[in-house]
Amino acid sequence: MARWPWLTGFALLLAALPWAVPNAYLLDVINRIGINAIAVIGLNLVMGYAGQVSLGHAGFFGIGAYASAVLTSRYGWPPLAALAGGMAGAGALAFAVARPILRLKGHYLAMATLGLGIILSIVITNEAGFTGGPDGMPVDALSVAGFSPSGERQWYFVIAVCLWCAAWLAGNLVDSPMGRALRALHGSEPAARSVGVDTARYKARVFVIAAVLASLSGSLFAHYVGFVTPQVASFMHSIELVTMAVVGGLASIGGSVAGAALLTVLPQALAEFEGWEMVAFGALLILVMVLMPRGLVPTLARRFGGARARA
Repeated sequence: MARWPWLTGFALLLAALPWAVPNAYLLDVINRIGINAIAVIGLNLVMGYAGQVSLGHAGFFGIGAYASAVLTSRYGWPPLAALAGGMAGAGALAFAVARPILRLKGHYLAMATLGLGIILSIVITNEAGFTGGPDGMPVDALSVAGFSPSGERQWYFVIAVCLWCAAWLAGNLVDSPMGRALRALHGSEPAARSVGVDTARYKARVFVIAAVLASLSGSLFAHYVGFVTPQVASFMHSIELVTMAVVGGLASIGGSVAGAALLTVLPQALAEFEGWEMVAFGALLILVMVLMPRGLVPTLARRFGGARARA
């Protein structure tokens, strides 16, 4: 219940935001922020709360995107069923690999998750008969009970509802006994095991939840853009998601949204630095991490709130 004021405020912000945006371009940017934020919230559960590194998260994003693309266009599945199928497939794969991969620690774990992401990216690229290969493939329009969102404003409300639900799910999980177990194993896994916490089970559960949220995000992206390429499952996309989580603030749901917003907007805002935009982008990221090593939202909350942020 402690998070309900934050979630209520977040819902009011999401409801008011589209009416304050002056044009369709900015609304499109906000939609992309929301899609990224859903994936980053799940990744932050793994990295920020459970303390497990994942460098292949874009692979699950790609599963959702291509499940929606392939199942609707090649097999005639309803878009909602394809979206659910992608989430189920991503969750099943995450469950299958979670226990062996999450036994590893440190850079071994990072390399294992990186390898998983690379495998998924290679499969998507090479299976051209199903995925269109490097050229990508079109995606059918999303349709739910006869309603098909069109235009940035209608899509905004679809994405906003999914984002709020992801934040609600993550908030409830963090405040549950499972959340306390995750924080315990993050602090010290041997100590958590010594008091009876089944660390392997909880790490596997949170990894599955993160994969399902990433798949949902990928499906929304595919239907929203109308076209997907293997880039959605690439290593660089995984690094972008990790950077969003770290810059916004690990172990912070609000930080996941803030990090997604910052790193979605910055590359476009810096585009005027022709030829130097990536240098400026990197310098800004370094500056943020030097001045705010805990991340954007936790640092600001501690500085101006006087207490540990609940969000």
